[in-house]
Amino acid sequence: MESKNVLGTELQSCSCHPMTGWYRDGLCKTDETDMGMHTVCAVMTEQFLSYSKAQGNDLSTPQMGFPGLKSGDNWCLCAPRWKQAYEDGMAPLINLEATEESTLSIIDLNTLKEFDARNS
Repeated sequence: MESKNVLGTELQSCSCHPMTGWYRDGLCKTDETDMGMHTVCAVMTEQFLSYSKAQGNDLSTPQMGFPGLKSGDNWCLCAPRWKQAYEDGMAPLINLEATEESTLSIIDLNTLKEFDARNS
């Protein structure tokens, strides 16, 4: 079955360089085994990477098979983590076309649209 994005159209790739996604296929799609719900295609910033590290999720340091992220990289974030960053005033911009529709069960579309990378 074809995955849809939050806009109701076909889910687009978030990133293949670095390779992201729960399935490591470049798509921010999920299934019932993805407890983190890696569905938000976010554009990394130094500010968000520092914030994430302070929250206990170091995305910037390379580790076994993980290249470490840098500002400008796209990455499939957990929807609850993005929402937490939003509530803390630290949310990164997102690619709506690459953000999977199940995200809407955690974050409303109007909030997501405020952070649409295409409008920045």
